[in-house]
Amino acid sequence: MEQFFINIFLFGGALVLLVSGMPIWAGLAGISVVAILIFSPHILPSLPYVLYSSLDNFALLAIPLFIILSAPIAASRASRDLYETLHKWMYKVPGGLGIANMLACGIFAALSGSSPATAAAIGGVGIPEMRRKGYSPALACGLIAHAGTFGILIPPSVTMILYGVATETSIGKCFIAGILPGMLEIFLSCVWVAAIFFYRKKHPASAGSVYFIEDRGETEYYSWADRFQSLVKVLPFVLIIAGIMIALYGGWATPSEAGGVGAVMAFVLVMIIYRLTDPRKLWAIIIKALNESSMILMIMAAALIFGYVSSDLYVTQSIAEWILALPFGKWGIIFMVNILLLVLGFFIPPAAVLVMVAPLLLPVITGLGFSSVWFAVIATINLEIGLVTPPVGLNLYVVKAIAPDVPMSTVLKGVYPFLIIEVIVIVCVCIFPELATWLPDKMLGV
Repeated sequence: MEQFFINIFLFGGALVLLVSGMPIWAGLAGISVVAILIFSPHILPSLPYVLYSSLDNFALLAIPLFIILSAPIAASRASRDLYETLHKWMYKVPGGLGIANMLACGIFAALSGSSPATAAAIGGVGIPEMRRKGYSPALACGLIAHAGTFGILIPPSVTMILYGVATETSIGKCFIAGILPGMLEIFLSCVWVAAIFFYRKKHPASAGSVYFIEDRGETEYYSWADRFQSLVKVLPFVLIIAGIMIALYGGWATPSEAGGVGAVMAFVLVMIIYRLTDPRKLWAIIIKALNESSMILMIMAAALIFGYVSSDLYVTQSIAEWILALPFGKWGIIFMVNILLLVLGFFIPPAAVLVMVAPLLLPVITGLGFSSVWFAVIATINLEIGLVTPPVGLNLYVVKAIAPDVPMSTVLKGVYPFLIIEVIVIVCVCIFPELATWLPDKMLGV
């Protein structure tokens, strides 16, 4: 009974503090210190050492490097050029404008590693254009809100770095594991947009319809010269991501090394292609990246203190034993874990959920015979759903800011069909674990 009370106090207290709106690092560190003072004061002197050692980790260097890689790209016209390039190549495809937005989000997600940043960058251009071309407000906003979530699944993802550090799993393998599930999610999303296009061709939208693509009779034409010319500005950035993935897959570089080279190349390309050479603007980009990096590293440090306290108080071990003892069978437990991640994702940002509960759940997952790399993908897709569901739903507020005239209820109606796609991807990865593990298992040098 005493252990049960300790478990409820520690995790219940952390959940209450995080939901209250308190900074994530303060909530995790605060409840950890209170738990130490009440239940285990003898470990208080060791906290400075734990704090220092939690940040003295070479793998964490990848976080600021990948953030710095994305910062100059986000500050330039790269997102607009990426969107326009894909539109020129996809405009003849049924539902091509929506598919171009989907693919642009997928590529920009790989460049930025951030879901809200992806939704803001591509949505700022794509939502007004889709609405102008006859896409319903629900479809335009829901598509961008959903596609923005690719940022935490498609590598390189800061969320995957946090998971790798928190669970001591290879970050390179976590990156690679997100490729096939990410491609499947993008493919199914594009199929859904094309299906809407064909359906509305035969069944035009009636008054009050929420989901439609209206044919406004506008014609466009882009020559092959226009298409290839548009690649000039975009292709170098895509090659950066391809180079990072090849280096990681071939075992030629660690994530930190690949991120460092990619960051330098991103700055050089932005300076050459977009003439971003003003020292004040470059300094502002660096400061913004450092602020974001510091915030994430503070969350990581507080989460590792939380994990240290949980282990010392036998919370992690007791909860793992309790979950494994549930009479639900292997897949019943996996189902319950998915529900837990979904519920937590409704209230807490993905980074906080992973660093708080991944170390707790990992013994359960490995005890059932699954790999930690597979669980990285399952957890990430679950948390994608949290980004487009209230009350937190960061991407919902991003697209609402882009289209303030669209009610939040309409945005949610546009998101719901894409949530089904994300659930389908989770089921596919559960039934076919190789979707997440095959590529990492083939990696060299990791």
